Amino acid sequence: MTVVNKEAVKIFLMSLQDDICRQLETVDGKSVFKEDAWTREPGERLGGGGRSRVMTEGNTFEQGGVNFSHVTGKQLPASATAHRPELAGRSFEAMGVSLVIHPNNPYVPTSHANVRFFIAEKEGEEPVWWFGGGFDLTPFYPFAEDCQFWHQTAKDLCAPFGDNVYSEHKEWCDKYFYLPHREENRGIGGLFFDDLNEWGFEACFAYMQAVGEGFTQAYIPIVEQRKAHAFGERERQFQLYRRGRYVEFNLVYDRGTLFGLQSGGRTESILMSMPPMVRWEYNYQPEPGSPEAQLSEFLTPKAW
Repeated sequence: MTVVNKEAVKIFLMSLQDDICRQLETVDGKSVFKEDAWTREPGERLGGGGRSRVMTEGNTFEQGGVNFSHVTGKQLPASATAHRPELAGRSFEAMGVSLVIHPNNPYVPTSHANVRFFIAEKEGEEPVWWFGGGFDLTPFYPFAEDCQFWHQTAKDLCAPFGDNVYSEHKEWCDKYFYLPHREENRGIGGLFFDDLNEWGFEACFAYMQAVGEGFTQAYIPIVEQRKAHAFGERERQFQLYRRGRYVEFNLVYDRGTLFGLQSGGRTESILMSMPPMVRWEYNYQPEPGSPEAQLSEFLTPKAW
């Protein structure tokens, strides 16, 4: 019988949320996270609860959200069991930490990360479980050295788990965060993994922990390097325009967003990832040779 320590996973995730919030508050120096603790009322499709934390109007971050959730259900939505028929008739639990950071300064990239655990159980049968997660970076005015640092940090944390883990999970990230209707990637990628259980529970859990803790190791040095960079209205308007790509991906393609909405999850927490301000412009074309035009050179997967 597989030994799965759900409580250890939950304790780590709640601690991770605390730690990330502390680090981001220190970097910002002004705003603090406000917590909205929530529970599901009896009779709803999902049980459980969580802690949604949001900071706004900071020195560094226009808005940031770091959520912890632990939801339970008696059965999965049809959209899930259609792809995983072995989950039919099982109760399930899903827990995780998910975050999105939208900075003030256009020279500081937007970033997203999440780590999660899922388990479906049925009396008398082995549990079906897996880990997932990753982190990715969405720059507006990218610097090659920042991109290299981001990916080197990801590569280093993957190294203890196998020679091919970084390359496989980087490629998965590049493929996942792609907008087919725009024919471009959302950003410069990072790591993405899902359905991870083949290493056994302890090793998979250790990797999820490394990815969760690795996010701030990769992101905060970039924020510190760029947060005082001078910018004007031109850069701000380009930032707002490019945020539109972020919204398009999250609402059309993101599996976590779709699962949360389809399974009756908490809408405010699910849509926490949306930027506070964004704009679209019909048939926008950057001026050839401009810094805005150079972004496209970074939105094709490459070896950093």
